[in-house]
Amino acid sequence: MKPDEIKKLEAYFKRILNPQLVVKARPRKDDSAEVYLGDEFLGVVYVDDEDGERSYNFSMAILDVDL
Repeated sequence: MKPDEIKKLEAYFKRILNPQLVVKARPRKDDSAEVYLGDEFLGVVYVDDEDGERSYNFSMAILDVDL
């Protein structure tokens, strides 16, 4: 993902979920970015280009010990 795209996603996550969320580029990956709350890794947001439309999928694993 391009830096301006990551900034837009970060602004969206901050507005919708939590102002403390941070979106960071992934090393050697251009189809996704990592989402953090402070220093804690939350998940990955993937970009999907299909039929000329761009969408994003956020994937977050939740361990049973964290519940």
